Formats: sequence, C-alpha cells, structure tokens
Amino acid sequence: MADEAITYMKRVDNLAPDQPFFVYYVPGAAHAPHHATPEWITKATQLKLFDQGWNRLREQIFANQQRLGVIPQNARLTPWPKDLLKDWEALSADEQRLFIRQAEVYAAYLMYADHEIGRVIQAVDDLGRLDNTLIIYISGDNGSSAEGTMVGTPNEVATFNGVEIPVGVQLARFYDLWGSDKTYPHMAAPWAWAFSTPFSWTKQIASHFGGTRQGMAISWPAVIKDHGSIRGQFHHVIDVTPTILETAGVRAPEVVDGIKQSPIEGVSMRYGFDARNAAAPSPHQTQYFEMMGDRALYHDGWMAGTAVVRPPWDLLSPARDPLAFPWELYDLRHDWTQSENVADRHRDKLKELQGMFWEEAQRHQVLPLDSSFLTRGGTLRPSPTAGRDTFTWTGELTGTPMGAAPGILNASYNLKAEIEVPQGGAEGMLITQGGRFGGFGFYLLKGRPVFLWNLVDMKRVRWEGGEPLAPGRHILEFDFQYDGLGQATLAFNSVSGIGRGGTGVLKVDGRELAVQRMDKTLPLTMQWDENLDVGADTGTGVDDGDYQVPFRFSGTLERLTLRIDQPKLTPEDERTLMEAQRKMETRE
Repeated sequence: MADEAITYMKRVDNLAPDQPFFVYYVPGAAHAPHHATPEWITKATQLKLFDQGWNRLREQIFANQQRLGVIPQNARLTPWPKDLLKDWEALSADEQRLFIRQAEVYAAYLMYADHEIGRVIQAVDDLGRLDNTLIIYISGDNGSSAEGTMVGTPNEVATFNGVEIPVGVQLARFYDLWGSDKTYPHMAAPWAWAFSTPFSWTKQIASHFGGTRQGMAISWPAVIKDHGSIRGQFHHVIDVTPTILETAGVRAPEVVDGIKQSPIEGVSMRYGFDARNAAAPSPHQTQYFEMMGDRALYHDGWMAGTAVVRPPWDLLSPARDPLAFPWELYDLRHDWTQSENVADRHRDKLKELQGMFWEEAQRHQVLPLDSSFLTRGGTLRPSPTAGRDTFTWTGELTGTPMGAAPGILNASYNLKAEIEVPQGGAEGMLITQGGRFGGFGFYLLKGRPVFLWNLVDMKRVRWEGGEPLAPGRHILEFDFQYDGLGQATLAFNSVSGIGRGGTGVLKVDGRELAVQRMDKTLPLTMQWDENLDVGADTGTGVDDGDYQVPFRFSGTLERLTLRIDQPKLTPEDERTLMEAQRKMETRE
C-alpha cells in the first residue's frame, strides 16, 4: 500500500506539479488478524513492553499520557473491572507467556504499519511538498478490540463461531506461528481494555469513550505554527471531510450523477489550526452514538449513555430489549474519562439528553434499535442467490465472493459432480468454499474422491474413497442431511437451530464409499475473506496437508450441481420458540 501511494504521488508530481493530490491511506492495522513480518515481531519482542502485564501497562500508559499532556492533568484513570477481567497476577505462567506473545505480535503489527505510514510521509517531504500538505493521522477507527475472547485466539473465525481455543492448545500448536499466515490471530480481551486507557470499555461499546475515542494528529507546517500544541475541543470523525473540503476550497456537491446527496453532517476543524483558537469552543455541540443497541448522546460537555449490558467478548448471547437498558450520565467538563456516573444527581439533564438522542436517532436512520451481534451476522442478506436452492456450474469458475455465494450452513445439501477422468488419472479441486481457517472442499486427491470439512482449523471431518477413479466418466456425489431447525430460529432470538450435526454420505456412480456423522457444524460463518471456487482453489486450502493452491482439477468438470434444502419450521416449532423467547424476556 505504501509503495502504491508513493508511486501515485510521484506520478502526479511528475505530470502536473501544480496539481494537489489526495491520498486516503487506510491500512488494516490494527484490526484482526494481527499479522506482521518476522523481523518486526523480533523488534517488538526485544522491547519487552508487556512482561509486567496489563495492569502495570495501563498505569504506565496513563502516566505517559499525563506527562505528554495529551489528557488533562485532572483526568482520572477509570478502575480496572475486577468483576469482569482477571488481574495479571491471577494468571498461570502458561497464560502469561501466551498473552505476552499475543501483545507482542499486536505491537509488531502496529509498528510495521506506522513504519509504512512514515515512508509515505517521507515521500511527501522528498517531493518538497510537506510544508504545504495537510496530513490528518488517526490512530484507529474505534476502541481496541476485545473480540479475541478471554484467552485470545489463533483463529478469529473460530471466535465468530463461538469456539474458544484453550490456552494449552494455543501454546502447543500456534505459539511459534503467531502472526504468520498459519494464524488468523487476535489477543486476549484484557489487553484491549488496557490499550483503551484511560477510558473504560472497548470496541463495540458506543456509550463509553473506550469504545470510540481516538488519538488524532494534524500537520500543515505552512499554516499550523504552534507545533506540538494540544487541542481539546470535542470533534467526531464525521468532521474530517468538512475539514478537507474547507481546506481545499471545495464545495460539497448537492447532486452527483443526477442523485440528490444527503447533507454532510460534520463541521470543519479548520478553525483550530489557528493558535488563537486553541481554547475556542467547539462548533460540534451534539453527537449521537449507537452500536447494537448500546447508545449515547453527547451535548455541550455532557454525555448520557446506556450502561453496558453485553460485554463485547460475549459474542453469542441472545439479543436483549435495548429499551430496557439502564442509562448513565457523565459531566465531561469535570470528568474527562467518564469515571463517575452522576445520573442520580442530575435527573433533569439525563432526561433532556435522552430526549435528544431519540431526536437524533430518528433524524439519522438509527432506528429500529437491534442489540443482536453474531446472530445478526448469521442472518441471510439480500444477494444474487437469494430465493434459489439449485446452482449449476460448467467448468472452472473461481472468485465468487462469500456475500454472493450460495450458503450451505445450517441446511441439508447435495453436491453432484459429473466429471471425466483422463488416462493416467486426475486430481484437483471440484468445489470449495472458505479456506485454512474454516470451510469445505470436494476434490480428488491422487485420484481418490475426498469431501472435507475444516472446522476452524481445530478439527477436520473427512469422507474419502479407497481407490483412485478409473479413466472415464463418473458422477461424484456428497449428500448431507442436517439435523437442526436452521437459521429460522434466529428470528426468535434463539441459536438453537444453528451449528447442529448431521450425516454425510460420499458416493461415486451411485455407490456409497463413506458415511459419517458430524456432531457439530459451523453455526455462523466460514472464512469470510475467502471465496467459493469451482475447478480450482484460490486463497488458502482447507487442508494444507492434502494439497497446495491452486490445485486446479486436471480432468474435465462437465457439470457440478448444488442443491440446498433449508429447514422449515413447523407451527409446533414456532410455538415452542415463541414460548422460550417469552420466558427469556420475562427473566430479563
């Protein structure tokens, strides 16, 4: 990305040196998976930043923030949530060793990303254009992520299927591989809380600054003269675009390609570039926040928000009624970190801000509120395949993205491949979806038919024929009969229908070769950054021990047919689910 950005800027400067350039540089760091090259992991490890654990690290970060003046001197460090997260000293030696490794790789990922950003900025300087270039650097897009479970994970696809991988397994299989392409890693949730210092909570929590507040640095040497100074006004990411437009003297269009545009809601921060406005009041007086029912309203130094009902590492719990969430109130004028809830002392102010939230929510299409998380992700979306249950391919077709591909999770399905094996035999992929960290493959391996489910790289369930297929035409078939009620239970706030087992049968020319039951299936997702491929395999393979991509089929794939049979709820099923839903809501 850095190479491409630098090349673009050089090209513009060479062809039209008087023309301004715009670069929107947005690396994946530090979103999971945390990947870094070995040399950066070594550098981070040698710093030994995390050996004292997350409690001491939090204190050190807070002290550094105060020393640097990036937080007010009277800011209070919010307390560590002992009822939710373990203290470092309460961990075993194995846990500490693993968690240190997780944090070191995360740090390496950030260091690597910052280094590449530095290369881009250096290239601007090398062009002689740094003095008159506006640079807005934002570290992060939300609070640090606590979605890695209490113990971290070498495979985030496992986490998003509700699977927690034990510490012992992580140490034995993945410690030395952490951060490499053999992992899709995320760190233990307590690190995320520490990295959100001095605030409480993390990503997903819209009501507390630990989930939303970011450090931002702005440079424009030709205009901003008080280098290194701090601005404390409240602003939001929606203010970045208005700032750029004002700086460039560009008016936001009201119509684009004949389509009327929604107004840009933010305000410019350009006023703050002048040192005389360092203490000026912010023009951004009101801002709503909402994510999965957790919500807040900022107005003129006050923040009203809901108390956290579902911790962000609790990914599979049923949705709760967001209207029942209790509210809190913080006076940010005197409590910069939201450390003291003053709702009981300022009930009128709380009521005022609650009313403003609903006005903003109505104005900005926030409603209706939905507090579900993973079940929301598992709900079927509009797609080119919606409403269809039969799909046919003739020959190779790779690269169908997950969002456009037919889905076989939580359903019965039948795959039938009509092939011709040449003299000398054939092997290769017939159809696959997902990859190394979760998915399935139907292929010939040294001439033998194989159907394999990769269950988040923790277990592989395999159906395999004993003999290579003879030259000639054959029909390969895999039939799976699912035992559960399917995704329809999600509409009743129940996960009871997903991830259930079933029985698979592998056949060749109508003859059964292997029959096997799966006790569990993937409930919510395969590896989301892979594709559905027919006739070859792109990305990563579902079993590195069997083959290496692209594993193109060496025979002739004449036709491949997929039929999906989604379970249908009976009236009795619906009554049972509705009753369970009512009981759950009554308990809440």
